[in-house]
Amino acid sequence: MPAARIGLHGNNKSDDELRRALEAGVGRIVVDSFTEIETLDQIARGLGTRAPVLVRVTTGVHAGGHEYIATSHEDQKFGLSLASGAAFDALVACQDAEGIDLRGIHTHIGSQILSLEAFQESAERMLGLRAAFRAEIGVDLPEVDLGGGYAIQYTPAGEALSPHDAAAGMAEAVAAAMSRVGGTWPRLSIEPGRAIAGPAGLTLYRVGVVKHVGLEDGGQRQYVAVDGGMSDNMRTITYGAEYTATIASRLSESEPALSRVVGKHCESGDIVVRDVDLPSDIARGDLLAVPATGAYGRVMANNYNAVLRPAVVSVADGASTVHVRRDTLEDLFSWDVAPD
Repeated sequence: MPAARIGLHGNNKSDDELRRALEAGVGRIVVDSFTEIETLDQIARGLGTRAPVLVRVTTGVHAGGHEYIATSHEDQKFGLSLASGAAFDALVACQDAEGIDLRGIHTHIGSQILSLEAFQESAERMLGLRAAFRAEIGVDLPEVDLGGGYAIQYTPAGEALSPHDAAAGMAEAVAAAMSRVGGTWPRLSIEPGRAIAGPAGLTLYRVGVVKHVGLEDGGQRQYVAVDGGMSDNMRTITYGAEYTATIASRLSESEPALSRVVGKHCESGDIVVRDVDLPSDIARGDLLAVPATGAYGRVMANNYNAVLRPAVVSVADGASTVHVRRDTLEDLFSWDVAPD
């Protein structure tokens, strides 16, 4: 990926990360604090360059399916507050910094959002900030990044935000705001990461143990344990995320059974799919597919209890290609330092 097309995010970037971004020619560094603005200015001047910067703005719009992934309300770690004036002051600081090339403003209001109204409100507030900066400082910021968070469908009963509807809704909101505040149109960008990567990937597990557990209402739940779990998908235990699953290795005509797909780790919360109907004849060795794991799967994967992470493979036209190989025990042991 050409470095100029990369945006570097993070609320606590290290000096080494900022320096490497500048040396690699990263296209935009999204600054998140006054500390970072000062640090980046010093590093850029030391390298004899100017850092291309967007200021991350906390717009006060609360959106997202879980409180941990709502990122634009006031009381949280990301960005600079629009309401308190911190975002405006950060823009002034960047404009005055010799080592910073202020390109514009950025916001990200949350993840897995179904409401267009939240995006529209955020866009209007961002363009209002841009107009205020032009009116007071005399600079029309050339870029506005409205972030991402567009919801995808994880289960048959789940909903997704249509890309067509999202684009049309955002365009309408921006056009209305620009008519109100005036000025030249900025270069607009969005970050639809999950919407692209999520549906493109699935996780393939092998079934190990199947057991049946009685419920308080007299019914039963079929527990299906697989060779992974919270080590390759943290979203269920972290956010209460919902997924579905299906047998991928064969067809079954058995009656469906209320099932819970669980991992192999020593946590009762190690659940992959909380509730799903699976065939009652599911057995050890079957392959189980969990769709829509292309986003926040591998990137959040871990070696919990020294379990090995799976490979990343693409499939097209009957052929497969390994992009990231699976972990080996030798990989794990290579981190150990032998005592003298």
